[in-house]
Order: sequence, then C-alpha cells, then structure tokens
Amino acid sequence: MKKVLTALLFGAAALTAGAQAWPTKPVTLLVPFPPGGSTDMIARTLSTKLPEKLGGGTFVVTNTAGAGGTLGAAAAKRAAPDGTTLFVSSLGPFVIGPHLMKGLAYDPLKDFDYVSVAVQAPNVLAVPANSPFHSVKDVLAHLKAQPGKMTFASAGNGTSDHLTAELFWQETATKGTHVPYKGGAPAMQDLLGGQVDATFMNINTGLPNIKAGKLRALAITSTKRSPLLPDVPTMEELGYKGVTVYSWQAVAAPKGLPADIKAKLHQGIVAVLNDPQVKQPLLDLGFEIVANTPEQFTAFQASEFARWKKVIEVGKITAD
Repeated sequence: MKKVLTALLFGAAALTAGAQAWPTKPVTLLVPFPPGGSTDMIARTLSTKLPEKLGGGTFVVTNTAGAGGTLGAAAAKRAAPDGTTLFVSSLGPFVIGPHLMKGLAYDPLKDFDYVSVAVQAPNVLAVPANSPFHSVKDVLAHLKAQPGKMTFASAGNGTSDHLTAELFWQETATKGTHVPYKGGAPAMQDLLGGQVDATFMNINTGLPNIKAGKLRALAITSTKRSPLLPDVPTMEELGYKGVTVYSWQAVAAPKGLPADIKAKLHQGIVAVLNDPQVKQPLLDLGFEIVANTPEQFTAFQASEFARWKKVIEVGKITAD
C-alpha cells in the first residue's frame, strides 16, 4: 500500500512539474495587423504582464499584417501547437474574412484552439455635431423617406463599422450608402468635415471627438449603456435588439495545444485582464473585460461566424 501511495504521489508530482514547465522557450504573440491598433495594444499588454502572472517566461509580439488579417491567421495555423506561438486577433480573421475571401489557407472553425476572448467594445452610431440628425428616429425617417441618400463611412469593406451599418439597414428594412475608406483616420476626417453623414465607429475610436463635442453619438450597440457615454441609449433600448454588436480581441493557438498549457495560459490571461493596473485603463478606453473560458469562446466563435456569414450574404458584400 505504501508503495502504491508513493507511486501515486510521484506521478502527481510529475504531472504538476510537467504542467509548470511551460513556457521554457520564448512565446510569439502573432498579431495579424500593423503595430499601433487595438489588437496590437492588447497583445503588448499581455506580453508585458503574462511573465509576472505565470512566474516567468518571455513573450514577444510579432506583427504579420496583410489581407485583412488572414495572412497572419494562416501563419498562426502553420505554427507548431506547442505553446510557442499564440494568435492574438480581432474578430476579422476569425468570423468575417472567411466569408469575404476565397481560397484562404486556414479554416477558422477547425484550425485553432480557442483560449479566451480578452476584451470587447461596442460601436457607436455617430454624426457630425452640426448634423440635422439628433436621434436614431431622425436617421430612420430620413432613410425611409430617401432610401440610399444617407452616407455611412467605414474604415473599409468588411470592417466592423461597415458590417454594423449593413446589419442596421437589414434589421430596420432601410438602406443607406456605404462609403469605404482606406482606414479609420481618413473616414474620421471626412466625417468631422461633413463629407459623409454618419458612421458606426468603435467606441475607442469615437470617444475623444464625442467628448470634445465634435461628434454627436445617437446610439450604442452594447447590451447596456456605457459608463463612458451614459446619456447615449443602446440599440436594444430603442427596440433594435438585433443591432447589438461588439468588436473583440481574442487569443487562440494552433490546433492541438496541450490541455495543461491551455489551462495555464487561460489562467494567466484572466489574471492579467483583472489586474487593476490593466483593467481600469482598458475600461477607460471603452473596452469591456470578457476573459471567458475556452469552451465559451469556442461557442461564441461559432455563433459569430454564422451571424456575420448571414449579414454578408444578405448584403451581397464583397472584399472589393
């Protein structure tokens, strides 16, 4: 009996030691976008704080941009599933790009192990401060009276702001005109200048100009009002529950990540995101902390994939 007990204890200790061994090599956080954006910021926050929460390790951010993030996703898929490469991305390569581009070198439903959605942020329907539209009711009245006349800017075809506008039109049986730009900065510039009528911009992007009185926020796509914009009603409040939308940043890994590494990584991510030095600055920027489980992320990925597939097909949206 003593020998059996000793063997069991030894086996448990070996398993624990194995689980604690990772990371023994530098870990690459692969971001499929250029430096400077929200996804890059989340990845760099994790790379800085994970060693502290995991008791060691080196985490390095690598930016592999191109084709709306799908080049980076393909590179992440090809990496060894040993915990030395993690994929930190927004929703685009996970649930939008696959419906817009043909011949992708990865399958987002099969080629990744989903670890956690780190953060999410809603979009805001915003118009210039001197706009004649003071409410969603005003916007809908105009869209119904003059279909296709009202212009909605976006950072490009297939982006979150574009697809939110398309979803809004589908849910309200209206139609505006989409004006795609090559990035968020020129879209913002023309919105502020009155060259376009409106946009569904991410709260992180719009907040400074809304606070400065240069833009008027008409509605927000979150499930409840944002503490940063407490006077702005949600789409759900206004009766449009189908227009509840979040952009999000998440962590995944090449398919086949060992369970003990996945569990330790998830625990570290949750600890980082709930660290007061990390959490409050993110909340101040308009992010909401999600930090869900691998199982929750997997289910969420599938539902988001189906949702945006329908919006893209109904709207006949292409990447061009």
